[in-house]
Amino acid sequence: MVISPLRLKLDTVHLTDEQFYQLCQNNQELKFERTAKGELIIMPPVGGESGNRESDLIIDLGIWNRQTGLGYTFSSSTIFKLPNGSDRSPDVAWIQKQRWEALTPEQRRRFPPIAPDFVIELRSATDDLETLRQKMQEYMDAGVKLGWLINPQQQQVEIYRLGKAVELQNLPTELLGEDVLPGFILHLSVY
Repeated sequence: MVISPLRLKLDTVHLTDEQFYQLCQNNQELKFERTAKGELIIMPPVGGESGNRESDLIIDLGIWNRQTGLGYTFSSSTIFKLPNGSDRSPDVAWIQKQRWEALTPEQRRRFPPIAPDFVIELRSATDDLETLRQKMQEYMDAGVKLGWLINPQQQQVEIYRLGKAVELQNLPTELLGEDVLPGFILHLSVY
C-alpha cells in the first residue's frame, strides 16, 4: 500500500512562522513541510529500504564532512526556512561552515532561515517524481548550489546545478561533489 503525502490548502489560514514552528513542536510524531503558498504537507513515513538508503547517504556525507571540516550535515528532520517563505526538509543537506556560523544561536535552534549549499532528495516508493522535481527547482531558486535527485525506481539521478540545465544520468556508479563539496564522491553502486 502506497501512502502519499497529505496536502492541506491553508491559503485562508496563513500560519505565521511561529505558529508553524509550534505546530511542528506540538506534533513531533508527524513530519511537516510548508510551501511558499502556505500549503501544509504532512509527509508519510518511509519504508525500510528508503530509510536505510537515506541513512547511508547521511553517513557518507558526514564522514567526508568530518574529514574536511568544511561545513555541517543535516538529516531529513531539519526544516529550512527558504527565502520564498516555504519550509522544506531535504533528505540530506549540507551548509558551508561560514554560512551556518553566521546565523544566530536562536536561528540555528529553530528552523534555520537559510538555503543549504547542497541537498539530496531520495525518491521513495511513495514519492511523486514531478513533485520532487518541483521541490528540487525550488531549492535551486533559493540558491542551493548543487542537488541530487536520486531515483532508484528508474535507476536514474538528476543533477541540479545553480544556473544550469538539469543533467540526467542513468545507472551512475559515482557522483562528484564538484566545487561545492571538494573531494566528495558518492558511490551509487552501494545504494
